[in-house]
Amino acid sequence: MRSIWKGAISFGLVNVPVRVYSATQSHDVSLHQVHSTDGGRIRYQRRCEICGKVVKFEDIDKAYDDGNRTVVLTDEDFASLPAEQSREIDVVEFVPDDQIDPLHYDKAYYLEPDEKALKAYSLLRQALEETDRTAIVTFALRQKTRLAALRVRGDVLVLQTLLWQDEVREAEFDVLQGSPKVSPKERDMAAQLVESMAADFDPGEFEDDYQVQLRQLVDAKLEQGDSLDTDATFGEQPEESGGADVVDLMEALKRSVDRRSAAKRGGSSGSDDDADDEKPATRTTRKTAAKKSASAEKKAPAKKTAAKKTAAKKTPAKKTAAKKTSSTRRTAKGA
Repeated sequence: MRSIWKGAISFGLVNVPVRVYSATQSHDVSLHQVHSTDGGRIRYQRRCEICGKVVKFEDIDKAYDDGNRTVVLTDEDFASLPAEQSREIDVVEFVPDDQIDPLHYDKAYYLEPDEKALKAYSLLRQALEETDRTAIVTFALRQKTRLAALRVRGDVLVLQTLLWQDEVREAEFDVLQGSPKVSPKERDMAAQLVESMAADFDPGEFEDDYQVQLRQLVDAKLEQGDSLDTDATFGEQPEESGGADVVDLMEALKRSVDRRSAAKRGGSSGSDDDADDEKPATRTTRKTAAKKSASAEKKAPAKKTAAKKTAAKKTPAKKTAAKKTSSTRRTAKGA
């Protein structure tokens, strides 16, 4: 990894020099635009609307237009801002871990301490762990003042930028003003379904099906060209069926619980209709297994994709405990 910024954590009179690294990376297959008729690469040019010339990136400045006048701001202008000159990650306060709404979390960075500051770095990390608190900090990066959470992940301090309060939109949906009546039986059945799907979240159990399949498609098309048969590449896809046809909420909950129980037993739910329906709880597992079997020769790209999963995006355990049952793509090993 290559550091993108150097600075120092400042809390009280303690100063901890650190290097900042991006904690995440994209695993998406890189694609570019081409002309559909001849395959020519599409290029975008920065052209001045006054002189008509193509302008190099280094010759481009930014400007603000208030409708009547335009003010050009150069790199020197931005560098003159006091906030831009600061290299401090200033600790403002220490808050309980569970007080930060995960909706506010944005980009994550790893902080590597200077060798001479390892003791102070370790002390701060241990203090955060033992007090179950997160440091709220401010710093300037890439021409912006950032609000961030400084927290612990294993042996490393993670700096996770936070959205400002006015950047988080309120959910204002009139339909939520209604008060539907939920019966005790429905609540009990919903609780049973939740319990049947309970598990400890492990991001390594999930993979980006779309990117794996896209890589498989690219490899197949490189080999076969336009004569590619997608049905032969991916296998015949089953038609979606099942839960969408169930209108009664109680019936849908009951069938869902039955299917989860059947999946755990490794057998059917005991109903001909249920046996014919696609079971949502096990659909992802079976699709993934079939896909991996059909593309055994392409196993290496799939492993590479899985290895690049973004573990740093995982929110603290306390804040994700209530969410760990929300995904229907978990494997059936849990509970």
